[in-house]
Amino acid sequence: MNKNKSTLIGLFSGNKYSVLFLALMGVSPLTKAQNNPTITVGGKTFKDLNKNGKLDVWEDTRLSVDQRIDAIISQMTNKEKVDLLIGTGMPGIEVLTGPVGDSKQGLVPGAAGGTANLDRFGIPATVVADGPAGLRIAPTREKDSKTYYATAFPVGTALASTWNKTLLEEVGKAMGNEVKEYGVDVLLAPALNIQRNPLNGRNFEYYSEDPVISGKTAAAIVNGVQSQGVGTSVKHFAANNEETNRLTINAHVSERALRELYLRNFEITVKESQPWTLMSSYNKVNGVYTSDSRDLLTQVLRKEWGFKGIVMTDWFGGFPGFESIRTGGISDVVKQMNAGNDLLMPGIPAQKKALLEALDSGRLSKEVADLNVKRILEYIFRTPTFAHYKYSDKPDLKAHAEVTRSAAAEGMVLLKNADNTLPFGDKQKEVSLFGVTSYAWITGGTGSGSVNNRHTVSLLEGLNTAGYKLDKELVELYKPHAEKEAEAEKERRKARGILALPERLSEIKMDDAFITKKAETSEIAFVTLGRNSGEGGDRVVENDFNLAAEEIEMLDKISKAFHAKGKKVVVILNIGGVIETASWKDKVDAVLLAWQPGQEGGHSVADVISGKVNPSGKLTMTFPVNYSDHASAKNFPGEPSDNPADVTYKEGIYVGYRYFNTFGITPSFEFGYGKSYTDFEYSNIKTNSKTFNDHLEVSVTIKNKGKVSGKEVVELYLSAPGKTIDKPRSELKAYAKTKELNPGESQTVILTLNKKDLASFETDKSAWVAEAGRYKILVGASSSDIRQKAEIDVTKELLIEKVEHILPADKQFKDLKFQQ
Repeated sequence: MNKNKSTLIGLFSGNKYSVLFLALMGVSPLTKAQNNPTITVGGKTFKDLNKNGKLDVWEDTRLSVDQRIDAIISQMTNKEKVDLLIGTGMPGIEVLTGPVGDSKQGLVPGAAGGTANLDRFGIPATVVADGPAGLRIAPTREKDSKTYYATAFPVGTALASTWNKTLLEEVGKAMGNEVKEYGVDVLLAPALNIQRNPLNGRNFEYYSEDPVISGKTAAAIVNGVQSQGVGTSVKHFAANNEETNRLTINAHVSERALRELYLRNFEITVKESQPWTLMSSYNKVNGVYTSDSRDLLTQVLRKEWGFKGIVMTDWFGGFPGFESIRTGGISDVVKQMNAGNDLLMPGIPAQKKALLEALDSGRLSKEVADLNVKRILEYIFRTPTFAHYKYSDKPDLKAHAEVTRSAAAEGMVLLKNADNTLPFGDKQKEVSLFGVTSYAWITGGTGSGSVNNRHTVSLLEGLNTAGYKLDKELVELYKPHAEKEAEAEKERRKARGILALPERLSEIKMDDAFITKKAETSEIAFVTLGRNSGEGGDRVVENDFNLAAEEIEMLDKISKAFHAKGKKVVVILNIGGVIETASWKDKVDAVLLAWQPGQEGGHSVADVISGKVNPSGKLTMTFPVNYSDHASAKNFPGEPSDNPADVTYKEGIYVGYRYFNTFGITPSFEFGYGKSYTDFEYSNIKTNSKTFNDHLEVSVTIKNKGKVSGKEVVELYLSAPGKTIDKPRSELKAYAKTKELNPGESQTVILTLNKKDLASFETDKSAWVAEAGRYKILVGASSSDIRQKAEIDVTKELLIEKVEHILPADKQFKDLKFQQ
């Protein structure tokens, strides 16, 4: 790719929210909403929203919301409609676009934008803000001594790895409380795109390679956030599975793969939580920008799934790249409106001008505009801002720190624990703490998924607070190095532009004699390996997915020295996404996948290491032996390789474990895998019927047969007959997490299968179909560790759901199939 072009695209693609932080630092805080004057009619009091001294129809709460909104729309001018359909602009926008003319300051500093106010109707401006790991707003404000920090929660991969819907709902409630108490109406989250490939730079925000765990994780978080009376915006809809050239990349995907993988997660979330809003993605699917796609936004989302909220674009969605804005290009606003993309974000004057001309001329029909306006008004009527909620600017950050601490610990995955190396609870014996990331801890990824939190607890701080006796010489060596490296990284990114991608911090070179000395005096070595990534770019294989030479050298030296003295070595992975583990995992005694666990991460790791918390997280994605083992590796990020315009999903439905398990490729750690400090026994599987009718209940008993209490994730996979349609060996269809089981205690878990769980999408029939035959129910501790089996029969083919074809192919290719 041309270097200048690459820089521009990187600047643009990453800048969508990061620029807000800088630009909004100087914004004055929002004056709290004041009580409106009131009007009394017939003994009943109403708010005079537009302060005109009379009761307008839309102010009359005796009428339905529908009637009130219709009354507003009937009196709106075309200009007012357009004002509502286009976002309010983004502070600092000129950094990206040149002088486009509109750069309104936000109501809440650091927020990502919002909708316009219409004073004539008493309609206030509403506020939307990032993000997936917690609320992203500016922590400081001009002429204001107060701080406005938010809680940095664990990243998406960490949250999903809990497999605990109840806990995730609690995380959502804490996030939602901060959203509401800081005066924001919608959290631009959660992000639930499928992890098609391990190098996606935003995989840390996403949940899984599987649509069931992804969809149900997102639904739990949405339900939690929205229980607080604020909204969410699930994103990025759809097939947004890479950051490279993300504004323009054309994803060629078969309808089957789309419906079974890349839409199924959104379907689950929409049906189980009804998010207030949904965000269309940047990319094209089969030649059509998603924000222009009526197939996606109306046919699938609204007609098939029953979505009731608004659709907003991703920031500058539908623009063909950064340069187009600078040279006066705009998105196809009429196509976006006709598709059902109600709100265009962040909104620029050129879009307003084009949309108004289209509405005045009839090129955009009044009916379409009114429908989109109505949906936006329905959203506004639900917001705290419309209700004049007096937010406090003081959410309970202390309580939320405890929520994030426990969620992070529960999402940690014990990948290896030879000879019960962990827990290590001896606070009297010395510990050697290696690895620059132990001291410069990574809270979360960069870009719109980051959070401006007050303080991050490093592993050093966490172990110190927990009372561990750390080797002082190592601490004194590492601390200044880590601070220097972190500062240099900060300056590097500052010099490269607002969304420069993070780089790995360099390790300290230590000679053998020094490490041998530590092995003599310390009982155990903890070695942290860190990785970070962010919005606007994808990861690479060398020195990122694979370990760097200096990291391999460090591990080799530490393992050799400590093992020579009969001491143990534990690796702690402070990472957001998958890395290579197969080549080095046998050199160490234990591996704890801590993820990027949010602001309390050091405490959370200490809780697990000490045994205060028994790890119960499990992988929601496959850790391969080699990057090239992934079916998508040959087609990522696309073609041409130096500046991809197209990416073809030739692997079809064979993503992640579906590919590894079906094609017999052994991973380093399989999907669903995770160890515990105790052992669980599975027994007594039962089904409530031998044949499938409308739904099926599967029960299985889990017993803690170890010596410490713990929780177990119970995973149900289904193996279909696969005679009439090509099918993976097995697919996750349901799961549950037990309560904390004491030694010897049992719990019977009930898992439910519905009709659609049995179905595949048959393109020729344009329908979800469950083929006739015998289905195997596989219940276990991972996708390959199956503990209990049962079988059920489907006596005749079931037509579950007939749908219309969507997004016809614009390129001919064949999906990968498994030949028996």
